[in-house]
Amino acid sequence: MMETFLAAPWQMWATLAIIAVTIVFYTADRLPLELVSAGAIVALLILFLAAPMESGDGTNLLSTEILLSGFASPALFAILGLLIIGQGMFQAGALEHPTEYLLRAFDKWPLLVTGLVFLFIMVVSAFLNNTPVVVMFIPIMAAIAQQSKIRVSRFMMPLSYLSILGGMTTLIGSSTNLLAAQSYRATTGGEIGFFELTPMGLILASAGIVYMATAGRWLLPKRDNPNQPGVTEREGKHFIAQIEINRGHPLIGKGPVAGLFVDLPDITVRMVQRRERAILPPFEDFAFRAGDVVIVAATRSSLTSLLKSNPDMLEGLMAETSIADDEDGSVQRSTQLTLVEAIVAPGSRLIGRSVAQIGFHAQTNCVILGIERRSRMIRTQMNTIRLEAGDVLLILGDLKDIRALRSDRDILLLEYSMQNLPDQRNARIAALIFAGVIGFTATGLVPIAVSAIVGATAMVATGCLNVRQAARAVDRRIYLLIGASLAMGAALERTGGAAFLGDALASSAGSFGPMVLMSAFFIMCAAMTNVLSNNATAVLFTPVAVAAAQQVGMDEHALVLTVIFGSNCSFATPIAYQTNLLVMTPGHYKFKDFLVVGGPLILLLWAVYTFVAPFYFELN
Repeated sequence: MMETFLAAPWQMWATLAIIAVTIVFYTADRLPLELVSAGAIVALLILFLAAPMESGDGTNLLSTEILLSGFASPALFAILGLLIIGQGMFQAGALEHPTEYLLRAFDKWPLLVTGLVFLFIMVVSAFLNNTPVVVMFIPIMAAIAQQSKIRVSRFMMPLSYLSILGGMTTLIGSSTNLLAAQSYRATTGGEIGFFELTPMGLILASAGIVYMATAGRWLLPKRDNPNQPGVTEREGKHFIAQIEINRGHPLIGKGPVAGLFVDLPDITVRMVQRRERAILPPFEDFAFRAGDVVIVAATRSSLTSLLKSNPDMLEGLMAETSIADDEDGSVQRSTQLTLVEAIVAPGSRLIGRSVAQIGFHAQTNCVILGIERRSRMIRTQMNTIRLEAGDVLLILGDLKDIRALRSDRDILLLEYSMQNLPDQRNARIAALIFAGVIGFTATGLVPIAVSAIVGATAMVATGCLNVRQAARAVDRRIYLLIGASLAMGAALERTGGAAFLGDALASSAGSFGPMVLMSAFFIMCAAMTNVLSNNATAVLFTPVAVAAAQQVGMDEHALVLTVIFGSNCSFATPIAYQTNLLVMTPGHYKFKDFLVVGGPLILLLWAVYTFVAPFYFELN
């Protein structure tokens, strides 16, 4: 042991110091995550430029190209591609219908539905790559959070953690398991069965579920989206809107059921103008006809839901709204309409004029979808309403045209109310692209990096996203985190730091017997996987585990399985596993959040494994 200590190059100790300082700064959260990541890369670049490490044939083991290769890593492009695909699914509204079904069930049985969703994620992650599984459920969990008025940060981290726990229950549940099995086969010729991980994996997963339902739930951060201030105070306000029923309109022939129009959920019909006749409630023996103008009162959320679920209901307004996106010189159409609220300003030229008179669409290329007036109930066609100071207009238009309203002195744009609407025309295309990415990845026909890049490119090429929307989906924090983590992992491996820690562990813990050695290997792999990466940890420590087992005379198979379980405990840092990085942005997490929630989870799994493993493997 002392000989190994003295023979270790000083660059190894410098690398360990840089990694330790980086983690401290990540956790302290006093400096921007991007700055800390860049600082770690700069420190490593300067270290190995001033004191290069060379192999026996003179090859530089840690050249600048190697340290910066993380920025061209397939893992990095896989994550960035999946982020773009997820954004494309959201913008196109591809998950609107399944999410609606889930939300309706959630209203009736919230705890049962939440539990079943997480259980389904765990089961699927045992047989499929859990990265696309998490991508699929991120928008669904975000919708559940919004529906339940629970902060989204309470859902995203459990989503990642439970997918990881599910992945440790079968041989194909994680690439970590497969790489360790391959390393074990190459070292000793031993094999690991498909379901050999299942019994112990289920025990650890059960402990993880109990933790996340109790202490972990309490430790989860309660953090709102800093970029989207709440507008709950306006959610109950009603707008006056009108629906023009033209030929082929879905409302033709439809009437009320028990006094309610089921095709207009959560919307109150105040009047129907049929030529010169005004039909008022109650509506008896009534059915809509072509040419009717329907005056309704509805909240903004109800109108938004109607636009999302059945755009044909407001076909007349939608047809008036020109959709074009030439801001960046491209000719592709925009993938979104945008809703925003605006107040008629005091002294505005709009005051005293009707919606039809002001020519709002001709001037702005936007349309007024609804009007809110608090003073009295309005039963007249919206186009004939004369505007007053303080009226709130619900405006629909292309994002570029909505932004141009900021300079309009006649209205005061409520920026916080701006909301993009998914384009349902692209929903099927986005769903097909997403299904293709998952199918090719899950079957192993195409590496995940390739399928993710192809899928992201297809999202832009088919118009589900434009270039600027795709660029906004790429989080620079994740980009620099991955680059820095891969640089630190390469330095730790090539300076011999990982092997040194493994050998030191085997020498010190082995003298206390198999049980202590197994426990020590688990916690060492669990610690290293949150810094080095789970795959690298499994590959590096599998041969070390075989040698250590032979040294103390215990079953090497059991120690290799210990390495696999420990390497899957990637809970304490966002850089530990891809799914942690994927939920970091939508969950609005900081680096230390993973340490606060994931650190105790690792310690719990270590304690459970230390207690159960000797009985399971029948160690003396």
